[in-house]
Amino acid sequence: MQKQTFFITGISTEVGKTVASAIITEALEADYWKPIQAGDLDHTDTDKVKALVSNATTQFHPSAFELKTPMSPHAAAEIDGVKIASTEMQIPNTNNNLVIEGAGGLLVPISETETILDLIKPEYKVIVISRHYLGSINHTLLTIDKLKQSGKSIFGILFSGAENPSTEQIIATMSGVKILGRIDEEPYFDQMVVKEYAEVFREQL
Repeated sequence: MQKQTFFITGISTEVGKTVASAIITEALEADYWKPIQAGDLDHTDTDKVKALVSNATTQFHPSAFELKTPMSPHAAAEIDGVKIASTEMQIPNTNNNLVIEGAGGLLVPISETETILDLIKPEYKVIVISRHYLGSINHTLLTIDKLKQSGKSIFGILFSGAENPSTEQIIATMSGVKILGRIDEEPYFDQMVVKEYAEVFREQL
């Protein structure tokens, strides 16, 4: 079976990318990689996913850049005195499927000339995490449009949070992209909850 790489991006910050990444990682028993971690180095997104994933197969690969300041990567890198370039990021060497978690949205700058979008290779299967808020339809459709313009492979949209049928329907209709489902607004997420979602999404992946 050919290994696959999934890239998890969001329509904005704090839309549920990390929980979604954990669920997809668990569903595929894939490896996980966060190329750029900005801030919260004592409790990184890799640490969070590691705490939520319970299978014995997944390996967690170290970030290419760990930046001290919780800011846009380009600004955090400038503070730390480092330069980020997509060409210098070596994808982890693994025979397993791989889940890559981006930072913020597609056009978050990683330098003066590149954004998160430049980390997405044409063969990656992009999953867009959309969360309902005022403006989320616009942000979701803009994200999808940018991915299409850039020739990226969009695997599907995954909704995060409380259901909003009207919003979901118009996004599905206008984007023409497959809807993978929704991660509900749960009281908490632990390994058991993540495992239950993983079983639901496994067939979709």
